[in-house]
Amino acid sequence: MNDAPPPIRVLVCDDQALVRTGYVTIFSAQPDMEVVGEAENGHEAVRAAGRLRPDVVVMDIRMPLLGGIEATRQLAGPDAAAPPKVLVVTTFNVDAYVYDALRAGASGFLLKDAPPAELVNGIRTVARGEALLAPAVTRHLIGRFAEHLRPADTSRPAREDVVRALTPRELEVLRRIADGLSNAEIAAKLFITPETVKTYVSRILAKLGLRDRVQAVVLAYRIGLVSSTG
Repeated sequence: MNDAPPPIRVLVCDDQALVRTGYVTIFSAQPDMEVVGEAENGHEAVRAAGRLRPDVVVMDIRMPLLGGIEATRQLAGPDAAAPPKVLVVTTFNVDAYVYDALRAGASGFLLKDAPPAELVNGIRTVARGEALLAPAVTRHLIGRFAEHLRPADTSRPAREDVVRALTPRELEVLRRIADGLSNAEIAAKLFITPETVKTYVSRILAKLGLRDRVQAVVLAYRIGLVSSTG
């Protein structure tokens, strides 16, 4: 009996055929991944995702007809019924793209010159529901610009709501998430197991009505639970 989890279903979206071929070759070689489709622009990506139901969409930003930011918004934004995780991979290291991608619903952001192992790890990371942001990026980008990433509205919890909803331990885990720590790093800091951290993270997301760790990080900064200058 095979108890192995099903492979991560990946959809590759990039307007350059050579880049798509490279991604497909790399990802298909992974035993825990399956490339279910390709798209050369945002329109194709949205249609293909609706048909193929990928777990992760690897998304370029600058493409004809429909760019990656708007495609991400349609796929993973607040109105998406069953959003896949979106990993934005681009040649453009521009802060505005990071803000726009996260605001649109992306779960991670990498540059195309990242090593293949980093790209593969990126897919696994966002598939687990974790944000693909290094601590320095988290503090600089999300901490400084958190108010721009998610428009303020009354449906988002305020600080007192968060403090009331979470246990002291869950609040501490949320602070560590906002510092950009992985589950293993949080476990080491708090002297608990990674499995316990995973349980805490799931509880935090459920209690606060958040989709993933990116939203948790943004919320932590917005309500002042952590500081971008800390």
